[in-house]
Amino acid sequence: QVQLVESGGRLVQAGGSLRVSCAASGRTFSSWPMGWFRQAPGKEREFVAAIGRSGDSTYYADSVKGRFTISRDNAKNTVYLQMNSLKLADTAVYYCAAGQFIAVFTSQRAYRYWGQGTQVTVAS
Repeated sequence: QVQLVESGGRLVQAGGSLRVSCAASGRTFSSWPMGWFRQAPGKEREFVAAIGRSGDSTYYADSVKGRFTISRDNAKNTVYLQMNSLKLADTAVYYCAAGQFIAVFTSQRAYRYWGQGTQVTVAS
């Protein structure tokens, strides 16, 4: 059983920065592509960012490109999402997910394990 636990979400001012983390259980963390998704109130869950197994390939939604950075530390079984220049529209519950294929995908269907989410609220 794989468990993913997100942390670091909080209230932050617009224009500020925040880093959220996702700690994974299991010895095969480096075998999974990892992704971050988010769900705002009343909206569908959407792709935010993804990273390949070794961390050498990253993908971003257009809405966060240039502001967010995904990274991973395989020695610590942890994936991070650094969020800069936060906007009100970034308010959401942020979920990390572990992919079930070797390749990196932006579709939620390519991710097998999900965390419970961490709330990020951006205030003006």
